[in-house]
Amino acid sequence: MKRLNLPAYDFDIGTDDEGNTVIYDEIRRKYIRLTPEEWVRQHLVRYLIHDRGFPAAYTVVESGFQYAGTPVRADIIMHNRTGQPIMLVECKAPEISIKEVVFEQLSRYNTVIDARYLLASNGRVHYCCEHEVSGGYAFLPEVPVFEKED
Repeated sequence: MKRLNLPAYDFDIGTDDEGNTVIYDEIRRKYIRLTPEEWVRQHLVRYLIHDRGFPAAYTVVESGFQYAGTPVRADIIMHNRTGQPIMLVECKAPEISIKEVVFEQLSRYNTVIDARYLLASNGRVHYCCEHEVSGGYAFLPEVPVFEKED
């Protein structure tokens, strides 16, 4: 897999019965087919938990919900200690550019999720913004650290 602009982590990587490379997802507690997007997702989950302090117990991966009557899924949702979504994350494969359309998708989904932060990453480039009281979004210089009162 491609080198990412995230810390290196030790992952449990193997092969399934069909010869596909798989990675163990500690949140979903099962092996998942290792695609370029999954490589980014697994790194981001570890980064948010181990380096930014978000609780693993309040992390959801590949969460399904309804948007405008259509079933969709969020790559990662980080929650606070009361169970409210605090960060909505969209992962792309390393070769996919993070463009405005990605944030448009995140902001649409956030009308349902109502998270404070939005994060889009292809593992090499990361953009994080905070939902402002005025309804807009302000881009942040870095991914925030989980605050105990969140």
